[in-house]
Amino acid sequence: MTGVLPVALNDATKALQALLLAGKEYVGVMKLHREVPEDRLLEVMKEFQGVIYQRPPIRASVKRRLRTRKIYRLQLLELDGKYALFRVACEAGTYIRKLCVDIGEALGCGAHMQELRRVRSGPFTEDENLVTLQDLSDAVYAWKNEGDEEPLRRLVFPMEKALSLLPRIVIRDSAVDAICHGAQLAAPGVLMLDDGIKAGDKVVILTLKGEAVAISTALAESREILEMRRGFVAKTERVLMKPGTYPKMWGS
Repeated sequence: MTGVLPVALNDATKALQALLLAGKEYVGVMKLHREVPEDRLLEVMKEFQGVIYQRPPIRASVKRRLRTRKIYRLQLLELDGKYALFRVACEAGTYIRKLCVDIGEALGCGAHMQELRRVRSGPFTEDENLVTLQDLSDAVYAWKNEGDEEPLRRLVFPMEKALSLLPRIVIRDSAVDAICHGAQLAAPGVLMLDDGIKAGDKVVILTLKGEAVAISTALAESREILEMRRGFVAKTERVLMKPGTYPKMWGS
């Protein structure tokens, strides 16, 4: 497989939890074991959009138990004999090679995945964010030997980029250090938040400057959080900012 593979550096590895849960998008080639009419293939592929049942393939790093995954979009781009070029947007954890096998079984002819390229992983896309190792090597050379940081700054994104698809809760400066020490977020610390947050959703806690403080689990929906005057509104799951970055104000 080729394409987009986000790589985290130093403390940004803490943000990878969000990317593991983020949706993916692929372009692939499926080889049918015999030729089928295009309209028949389109009909079957349509059946695989939405929530599907999937059992991981034999060669997989997880237990082979039946589970559900969501296919947001499955599009046939081109059909040439037995070869079908397709594009799929799906929930994290979807096995595309198993999807191809299942489509082949539904067609009654069999099929397998021939090639696969990941074109999106969470907020990172092939068109806008793809960086080659040669690009990175050249940027590091310019920084070390010429003192030019600009090429490297264009290639290495801030940690907040990886979290940009999570719902946001912005907190007061006075609440930041308490969260950095693992405290739950209390209602008085909230300044603003995104609409549509539901209890149980993963959210990113941000400072007023847009700095990531923690990944948390919402304990109430957006409307309830705005109306709360006391109590906890989010449970801290993964601290991203170092304690002491903001002044300690929780105990004073």
